[in-house]
Amino acid sequence: QLQLVESGGGLVQPGGSLRLSCAASGFTLDYYTIGWFRQAPGKEREGVSCISRSDGSTYYVDSVKGRFTASRDNAKNTVYLQMNSLKPDDTAVYYCAAVGGTVVTGRPPLIYEYDYWGQGAQVTVSS
Repeated sequence: QLQLVESGGGLVQPGGSLRLSCAASGFTLDYYTIGWFRQAPGKEREGVSCISRSDGSTYYVDSVKGRFTASRDNAKNTVYLQMNSLKPDDTAVYYCAAVGGTVVTGRPPLIYEYDYWGQGAQVTVSS
């Protein structure tokens, strides 16, 4: 059974940091492009970052660029989203997703392109 399991969400003060983990089971993540998405209350789910399966290149939307870093540890079959300098606007449920096919990674990831999804991790930024 192919599964992505997320962890690492929580409550943090503005300016703080969190690291989300997304562990795969049933498949090998290094053959997949990984997207990170988030859904804030009352808003649509949006893509914020992706990391290519081919060369490990990354993309970030402007609102998180310079603050978020996506990475992968193939030995642990896990991908990460390091989030620094968090703002209240970053409050959302964050999802990792994987796709084995070829997708463009030089732009925001699109929901319909991804086949496998994590369960989501709540990130709340508040004082």
